[in-house]
Amino acid sequence: MPVLPGAEPYRHEGGEVGVLLCHGFTGSPQSLRPWAEHHAAHGLTVSLPLLPGHGTRWEDMQVTGWQDWYAEVDRELRLLSDRCARVFVAGLSMGGALALRLAARHGERVTGAVVVNPANKVHGLSAYALPVARHLVRTTKGIASDIAREGAAELGYDRVPLHAAHSLRVFLRRLDGELPQVTQPLLLLRSARDHVVPAADPARVLGRVSSTDVTEVVLEHSYHVATLDNDADRIFEESLAFIGRLAPSVGKEGTAAVG
Repeated sequence: MPVLPGAEPYRHEGGEVGVLLCHGFTGSPQSLRPWAEHHAAHGLTVSLPLLPGHGTRWEDMQVTGWQDWYAEVDRELRLLSDRCARVFVAGLSMGGALALRLAARHGERVTGAVVVNPANKVHGLSAYALPVARHLVRTTKGIASDIAREGAAELGYDRVPLHAAHSLRVFLRRLDGELPQVTQPLLLLRSARDHVVPAADPARVLGRVSSTDVTEVVLEHSYHVATLDNDADRIFEESLAFIGRLAPSVGKEGTAAVG
């Protein structure tokens, strides 16, 4: 299936500092594109991949699972590591969870992590029914476009495939056990009002990681997809400052744009 207009992956060849951006569950690179372009404009090498099963139609996602999504970002991290002296991982929602697993598993290859409204658990009684319900019902209502800013919209599926939701649940449970392996500096930004990921999730992340350099920022004017919301500029600036603190060469090199 062709990729939806706007959902295409994005790459930019910049300097020796790289950042890998991971989009969320049922979403697409569109939700992180302004963030990616902001960092590219400041000289970073940027990779924003399209996760398997995303950015086309929900039926394509129904036959993918967390191993496929993680394998894609793992591959991109290895490519960035070959190209860059320092690499940061970042993500929104499930993308934040993927970024945290990369940090946990790759150790010194990852200099730092930035996560926005990171998911830690599939909540509600329905989560416990997923192993059976996914064989009886194909989808449930979508979770895209939880945005406060008027006129802003996320390019994501209007249905959630239950096979994929079950796989996400399995992944998040696995990741929770791996969070103590995250030792890198961590910047966590969370929305004060989030209708998709409850406050318990980022709190759990902060309580489980072993990082000693941790910064938490509360986004007062955004909902879940904060990267497209009223606090987007703050996310971009805070994350760039975080990267610049750990990699002082950021912003001091020329860039070469790549489509």
